[in-house]
Formats: sequence, structure tokens, C-alpha cells
Amino acid sequence: MATITEAKVIITSPGRNFVTLKITTSDGVTGLGDATLNGRELAVASYLQDHLVPLLIGRDAERIEDMWQYLYKGAYWRRGPVTMTAIAAVDIALWDIKGKVAGMPVYDLLGGRARDGAMVYGHASGGSVDELLDDVARFRDLGYQAIRAQVAVPGSPGSYGVRHGAIYEPAAASLPDEQLWSTEAYLDFAPGYLTEVREKFGFDFHLLHDVHHRLTPTEAGRLGRRLEDLRLFWMEDPTPAELQESFRQIRQATTTPIAVGEVFNSIWDCQQLITERLIDYIRASVSHAGGITHLRRIFNLAELYQVRTGSHGATDLSPVSLSAAVHLDVTVPNFGIQEYMEHSPLTHEVFHTSYEFHEGALYPSPAPGLGVELDEEAAARFPYNPKYLPVGRRTDGSVHDW
Repeated sequence: MATITEAKVIITSPGRNFVTLKITTSDGVTGLGDATLNGRELAVASYLQDHLVPLLIGRDAERIEDMWQYLYKGAYWRRGPVTMTAIAAVDIALWDIKGKVAGMPVYDLLGGRARDGAMVYGHASGGSVDELLDDVARFRDLGYQAIRAQVAVPGSPGSYGVRHGAIYEPAAASLPDEQLWSTEAYLDFAPGYLTEVREKFGFDFHLLHDVHHRLTPTEAGRLGRRLEDLRLFWMEDPTPAELQESFRQIRQATTTPIAVGEVFNSIWDCQQLITERLIDYIRASVSHAGGITHLRRIFNLAELYQVRTGSHGATDLSPVSLSAAVHLDVTVPNFGIQEYMEHSPLTHEVFHTSYEFHEGALYPSPAPGLGVELDEEAAARFPYNPKYLPVGRRTDGSVHDW
């Protein structure tokens, strides 16, 4: 029996803040887990360091399911993004260790591949429609089979998903940037530029669009109807999902596929959405939804109701999380797509990866475990740097979903 002898929380900011848990066993095997919660990183770091690490020392590293139940049920105060991100970090690290001990990649521990690679989508954007069209062309040249399209809405500086500079990085300010938003301007503008994408590039690739929780169910249903002829792969996050049954109104109004879930942290957040088939894709992420162990439960439930996966994979998650997601992606029968934003060169100085991208898909590393290693000396060169996502405000000054 290999026991946990050390659990170390590593905070680094190579352009973006990441929290990593490194677990070491009595056999000298190490595993990495991603504990990054965008804009609340230190809360998870404290949860781990002050509350979970003392519970890990001396426990059997092989008993992943028991550890998950122990940390989830033993806390009494269950769920929530901080708790579930911390549990996810432990869970992912233990799967990494188990793969290394077995001499197998994690995907083989999960039953082996159901596909060779995981189709991904890239993020095309622009400050104008012409800039967007140029960016879509760039992604097509890179071999992407699926592309998300976002354009700055005229008169709305708070337009979501628009890249400024070489890399799209929404969390860039030491205090939240407050940005104005007009739903009316967006609803008038978005169908037109998405139509231009289809008119220029045709239908031989998947087109996605992210609403980012900003519409009411009525508004989302109206938008979905207007986009039906464009055959979107999905319309993402059309409305806040706290009220799961609100998606029934959207579903009844349009046949445009619906995706939601990147802010979810447990199976209970999406149970009704899945079992009543109010969505087509579940977007929960491995680092925010309790790790590989719990996300696999969500995906298994979704399979029963013909809901496919579409895991969150932005740069607010570290390469450890992306690797774990791809290992799970290639094993589940109801895989749909994987979000992919390439990490910066600075990030890759800290995290050494061996997954590969080609022909529009990510391929997991065949190395034992997850196939990601962390350079602690490099990590120490990038101290924590507070960064926050923007806060949206309507034109009347009230706070709006961003």
C-alpha cells in the first residue's frame, strides 16, 4: 500500500494564475492536480493547504473513490466551486499517480479509448466583422473542424469573447473591469455576422457561438430561432442556469442545440437539464466539477439521455486540467467536443505537456499518468498576480451577467 507522504500547493502566474496540488507517495511517485478557480485562486489554495492537506497525509493513495467520498461527505458543507475545485485537485492527482504506478495512461485506466482523439473548437473573434472573418480563416488554415465566432457589438464595449492582442485573455486586470452591455444591440447584430461567416466559409465546419448567460429565456428562444438556418453546432450559455427549468422555454422555442455548464460544480447542478433533455451538451469541467471521478458520473448520466459532452477548456484551467479532460474525452461514448485555447509560451515553461494537436483534434499523451510535469523552479519565477474577469453593467448602470 502506497500512502500519501506529502501534498504541496503550488501557486504560479505565468501570464495567468494557476494553483496546482502536487501529491507524493511513500513510493516516491508524484501526481498533479489542477486547483485553479479563476479570480478566487487563493480561496482554493487556502482550502487545500489549511483544510485538506492535513487530512491526506498517511492515507492510501490507491483508494481514489474512497478519498473522493471522504472529502465530499466528510466536510458536511457540500458542493460549491471552492470545495469541488479542491476535491478535483486531489482526485486528478491520484489518477495521475495511479497511472504512473500501473505504467498506463489514464485513458487506459478508464477503460481505454473509444476514439483516437478529441475534436476541439477554437475561438475566432474580432473587433469588426472583417477581423472575425480573417480570424475564422486563420483557424481553418490551422486545421480546426469547429470554430466559435464572437465579434465586438457596436456600442457595447463589454462584448464577450473578443481577443485583444495575440492571445485571448479575459482576466487581465488587478481589479474587475466594469463593462457596458446592451442586449438589444447584441440581438440586432449577432445573427448578421454569424450569417456572414456561413456565407463566406460555407457549412463544411462546425460553427459555435457563446451568449455567456446574458439573455432571458424569451430572448434566447428568439435568438435561437433566428440562427436555425445557420446550423450552429451549439448556442452556449443562453441564460443563467440557476433555474434549470427555464431552459424548457428555450427548448420549446428553437431547434438550435443548447450547451451549458462551465460554471457547474456537481451533478446536481445539471440533473434536471439532463434528465428532462433540456440541453444537448454538458460543459462541466474536470477541475471545477470534482475531478475525473465526479465528471465521469455526470457524463454517464448524460449518456442515458443522449446528451453529449463539451467540456470547458479555456486558459483559466492549467495544462493539467486540459490533459485530464482529454484523457476522459477519448473514453466516453457520448463525447461531443472539447474547448481548446492554447496556453501561452510562459505557461509551457512551467507545465511540460505531451498531448498533441493536429487535424482539429487533441490527442492524449500515451505516457503513464496524465503526461504533464511541473517545473517548480520555473513556477517560482512567476509569483501570484491578482487578475479578475470583467463585471458587466447594463446601460442603466445595473450589474448584468458578464
